[in-house]
Amino acid sequence: MIIGSILEDDTYEKRTLLTLDTIKKFIQLGFNVNIENNFGKFLNINDEVFKNIGANCIVRDEVLKQSDIILKINCPSLHEIFKFKENTILIGNFFPHLNKEAINKLIIKKVKIFSLELLPRITRAQSMDILSSQANIAGYKAVIDSVYELNKAVPMMMTAAGTITPAKFFIIGAGVAGLQAIATAKRLGGVVSATDVRLASKEQVESLGGKFVNVDNTQNLETSGGYAKEVGADYKKKQEELLKKILAQQDIVICTALIPGKKAPRIINEDMLSFMKIGSIIYDLAVEQGGNCVYSESGKIIEKFGIKILGFKNVPSRISETASNLLSRNVYNFLSSIYDKQSKSVKIDENDEIIKSIYIKDILN
Repeated sequence: MIIGSILEDDTYEKRTLLTLDTIKKFIQLGFNVNIENNFGKFLNINDEVFKNIGANCIVRDEVLKQSDIILKINCPSLHEIFKFKENTILIGNFFPHLNKEAINKLIIKKVKIFSLELLPRITRAQSMDILSSQANIAGYKAVIDSVYELNKAVPMMMTAAGTITPAKFFIIGAGVAGLQAIATAKRLGGVVSATDVRLASKEQVESLGGKFVNVDNTQNLETSGGYAKEVGADYKKKQEELLKKILAQQDIVICTALIPGKKAPRIINEDMLSFMKIGSIIYDLAVEQGGNCVYSESGKIIEKFGIKILGFKNVPSRISETASNLLSRNVYNFLSSIYDKQSKSVKIDENDEIIKSIYIKDILN
């Protein structure tokens, strides 16, 4: 069988779903691997290195035409779909309900689509979880970018001229990205506090050395899948009063709050911003889903009230080498779990919990 992968046709997408490590592993399993010419340009790898480990570097269209399995980060374009063979297996990150036209064309062409962002939150799927691996990268990068923009040192410094106090970080949302942001800020010497509507996150925040702050609340605002629920009007009012006081003390605020299937909750309003210190930084990791801050704009750095609001697109792709290494391992772990070495074929068990969640086989309305 032939596995193929191409570069994404997107200015902000520099990640790949194959790396040197996973290409070697796929070849050891018995696959042939085709990649687009200049595939490693964002990974600091030239074609000769790929060829030396057994990969075939060919033109883009031929990768799509020849491959039995195509690994692609984002939903393919209509032009790319035209090149696919019937019964191709397509694995990636496709957000089907946002890309209905392309998904339906793939289904009509009998392409078997596996969209890994739909993986269930079960133990067996953890090694395949592309959302978690990339959220880790995003949380780390958000802190690094924010520190670069901040016009002061992060750790406490004791000098002959006097003591420099540490920078204060506030993390909104203590999911995977938020927890990594806490850990990174602590490693840099910052004073870190965090909030989340899920009370279960308190122990995780504190285990990383952060201070957990939250509205007094006995409600369970966590779904059975471990995600945050949307909060009510009363909770929002209490949250606003709490955040107004906390944000006024911060140097860097990292926003990570998301609700699955909905726009990101608007948490930081104009009134809160007016209380913040001039020169402070807000980094909105939720910007592509609408943003947690009122003035966040996708792909832009905005300045309001002397505060920089960072809204970078596709944050994991800003460190594409590390992000690609994790993504490609996620994909390898999934594909190797459904590959039968003896018959050298992919076995799709539609009763399997993972397959049922990610296999898109019916026309979307």
